[in-house]
Amino acid sequence: QVQLVESGGGSVQAGGALRLSCAFSGPFVCMGWFRQAPGKEREGVATADRYGLIKYAESVQGRFTISKDNTKNTLYLQMDSLKLEDTAMYYCVAGDVSGSWCHPTRRFADFPGWGQGTQVTVSS
Repeated sequence: QVQLVESGGGSVQAGGALRLSCAFSGPFVCMGWFRQAPGKEREGVATADRYGLIKYAESVQGRFTISKDNTKNTLYLQMDSLKLEDTAMYYCVAGDVSGSWCHPTRRFADFPGWGQGTQVTVSS
């Protein structure tokens, strides 16, 4: 059974930073983060496969960093230089395909596992 539990969300001023965590169970080949802002479609933010292939959405490239600590079974998303438009519910996702499949342009529904989400609010 896939178990993903996000934490670390909160409120921060624009320009600030937050680090999200996702505790997971089981070996996953592809993991990542999606987000959904009010009134918008869910979009991929970043993905990382088990071989170290990492991809970012253009909107967060250079500001967000995805990483994984297999000893702690935890996926992270370090978010720096936060902008108002980063306000969203952030979801951890897990899939079982690596390589080119593991990409934030994938649909959220393509991932067989996801968490309940953690809210990030950026204010001016």
